[in-house]
Amino acid sequence: MLWEYLFGTIGNTKQVKKMAVVGGLGRIGSSLYSCCSLKTGIFAPSLNVAVGDIFQIRNYAARKGTREKARKKKVKAEIKKIEFIPHNLRAKKAPVYTKRIDDNEKPVSPDNVWISRAYRWPVYNFADAIECHRESSHPTVINRPNNEIYANIELDMRAVKANRFLDPFTRVVSTPHPFINDGPRPVLAFCKTHELQRSALEAGATVAGDTDLIKSIQTGDLNVDDFKFVIAHPNIITELLPVRGLMKKKFPNPKYGTLGPNIAELVAKYSFGMEYTANVSVNLNDFGWIFAAFGKLDMETSHLEENFTTLIEDVNAMRPKREGPFITKCCLVSLPLSERLKINYSKYIGEEETSGDVQEEDDDETEEREESDDETNKNDKKKAASAV
Repeated sequence: MLWEYLFGTIGNTKQVKKMAVVGGLGRIGSSLYSCCSLKTGIFAPSLNVAVGDIFQIRNYAARKGTREKARKKKVKAEIKKIEFIPHNLRAKKAPVYTKRIDDNEKPVSPDNVWISRAYRWPVYNFADAIECHRESSHPTVINRPNNEIYANIELDMRAVKANRFLDPFTRVVSTPHPFINDGPRPVLAFCKTHELQRSALEAGATVAGDTDLIKSIQTGDLNVDDFKFVIAHPNIITELLPVRGLMKKKFPNPKYGTLGPNIAELVAKYSFGMEYTANVSVNLNDFGWIFAAFGKLDMETSHLEENFTTLIEDVNAMRPKREGPFITKCCLVSLPLSERLKINYSKYIGEEETSGDVQEEDDDETEEREESDDETNKNDKKKAASAV
């Protein structure tokens, strides 16, 4: 229709131009008007007419993702309508609770019998707490005079950085006075020379050897899971690298104290030492606790105190480099009894005295100053009277 209309109006160039430019044909009509020599009134189609002169052509590729982004903008977000929920059926927020109990603000009980929730816990001396547990385990009470005594230690597991907490850890401490009746723990020792192997076996190692043990582990004749700890001498650590994947966390490491030159001391430590684990609460990441045995009630009080000192010093050695205490509370427990006797642990780790003792010292100093001020005032009055 377009060509017929144009061919029928070739003689009237003004009409063609008006129709092409003004009449709505736009770019196609103006191109035909200029290319086909319609200005002269003679239709002469040109052979040099390019497609680009008539139709718009893009010679470059579209940017990747442009169309997808445009489609995503057009997609409307679905608005989910929330039905009305009565107030008595709405989910309530879980209450915030803590396992760490601070009773410093509670009053001191004036009697020797009190309600533990209403009054402050008394702080016992170590010897007095041991004596109380001995009385409770007397043959006339529960008849367990050789019962084990445990230390229940509460920890503040906050790390140096904010919102960071310490992970659970397990350690073994050399005991000054051993008390384990179940026998030594199974320990596997690796060392090259026969002298070191003999000393490890004399110290309490279950099995001691060199490369022959490594081959037995590789072939499956020796299972590492049968041993509680694996220790090694530094001269054989390179030969142990092929079985590192089989040992996993039991691989000797100087960080955990299972790799060292004194093989007999390491064997004695991990065979008869005190083992404890610092656990972390699931709901409170900053609350940790240790429940470890450090002796028996039939041992001497001085021996129990030495074992307790070794234990609490090793726990305090894991303290992060931040402000505030790491150990927050320490109680002595003797199962199956449920009584927990709180003791003063600060003198065993070298911390400062409690605020109550400091306050008493300040009161004494103020009284001495007041007395000295009164004496000076009396002397001044006597001098003034003599002068008059």
